[in-house]
Amino acid sequence: MNKIKISAVAYTNTKAFIYGLAHSPIIDKIDLSLDIPSDCAAKVINGQADIGLMPVAAIPLVPNANIVTNYCIGSDGAVNSVFIFSNVPVNEIKTLRLDAHSRTSNNLAKVLLKFHWEKEVEFTTDQNAETDAFVLIGDRTFGKTQNFAFVYDMGEEWKKFTGLPFMYAAWVANKEISQQFKDEFNAALKFGLDHRKEVLAELPPVSNFDLEDYLYHKLQFEVTEDRMKALNLFLGFIGQLDEKLAVR
Repeated sequence: MNKIKISAVAYTNTKAFIYGLAHSPIIDKIDLSLDIPSDCAAKVINGQADIGLMPVAAIPLVPNANIVTNYCIGSDGAVNSVFIFSNVPVNEIKTLRLDAHSRTSNNLAKVLLKFHWEKEVEFTTDQNAETDAFVLIGDRTFGKTQNFAFVYDMGEEWKKFTGLPFMYAAWVANKEISQQFKDEFNAALKFGLDHRKEVLAELPPVSNFDLEDYLYHKLQFEVTEDRMKALNLFLGFIGQLDEKLAVR
């Protein structure tokens, strides 16, 4: 039997999912790779992977895209790992450096700046560029919020802007997947979420960061009706960005 190729993100926010896959019979049916979000998206787009836990902003670029599980990486308000860090208040930001790891977070920053804060900002992907502010996501943000004059949690800002929760990444396939496999996959992901206590026990402590609060409260993992509404709204906003702003 050909194994289903799956690309998942290697961040802490995915550890419960990985635990579930590793401790379920489905592990024998999959070929699992751990990647940064942008590489995960690229693998699904170009067919190197059949399913990926990929940034939602890249879904329109996936041929035959379909969300195949009931689970995702989401939040309802602050998520505590998707930030704009800034040296100046948001109304004074003129330049912003994007994060090479994630299409969704970069586009979320652009959507919030343009439609929520109504700011025209110059963006760069040059990681050495000096800018007023920058996007940073994932484990690299842990314990760093005290290091900057101004910190904007983009999950919190999206909630203020729209009143909706947010979905950062979804399990997306580029082909039809059998219902039997989807059922087994969902069961494995749920098993991991049900065993977050064991996942926490395996994680090294992080100074100035509450991992238990992050995994149990800041992150939300269900694909809900409101989260799908937010996804469609977000993709609509991306479509309204100037072509030169949209991250491809």
